[in-house]
Amino acid sequence: MRVFAVTGPRNMKTRDRIILTSLELFNEQGERNVSTNHIAAALGISPGNLYYHFRNKTDIIHEIFRHYQLLVDHYLQLPEGRALQVDDEFDYLEAVFDGLWSYRFLHRDLEHYLESDPRLKADYRAFTQRCLRAICRILDGLADAGILMRMSQEQLESMSLNVWLVVTSWMAFLKTSQAEADVLCKERLKEGIYQVITLQLPYLQPEYRDIILARQQAYLPASLHSMFAHARG
Repeated sequence: MRVFAVTGPRNMKTRDRIILTSLELFNEQGERNVSTNHIAAALGISPGNLYYHFRNKTDIIHEIFRHYQLLVDHYLQLPEGRALQVDDEFDYLEAVFDGLWSYRFLHRDLEHYLESDPRLKADYRAFTQRCLRAICRILDGLADAGILMRMSQEQLESMSLNVWLVVTSWMAFLKTSQAEADVLCKERLKEGIYQVITLQLPYLQPEYRDIILARQQAYLPASLHSMFAHARG
């Protein structure tokens, strides 16, 4: 198996270099194809040096997830001192899907990782709850700004859950439904933004509908029509 030399800046702490290198190798080659020896070799350090910082690969994965959830928590903050704008909604979605791509190995085999590490399972449950609350706040902020119609609390929570389900399931959908799914790229992944916006269409205020529909077209899934053509056939 080819091992890529992705060592990061030389002045970076060894622990941080291990995290960065592991993330890149896991993304490129698949976590199950990468051992701690491969990580150490890519870094040019001894396995013993790696084990000084992390007991095993499970600990490395847990630390990578900790970095990921901090990143997403940062993405989903409301702006201070101003109302939300249409650009904000697309910026949120772009950032979230960028994060999915940057940490894609986690989402390719998430159920396996959660079952393998009770710490990760508990952390992911808390992460999901925080994200759902953040999505609720963003949707409520879009309603405050007059972009979306006001929803009941039940509608708001249901919409937030549907957004979460689309975002977290889109990679799995691409992998399992497309003949060319093994050629996953960031652009294909971001087609999920189109689906998230579709969920909101019934709640758009009329004066924003054309603006958001036009912005949505940039994320139209390339294979959408062909998929339904095959389904009809």
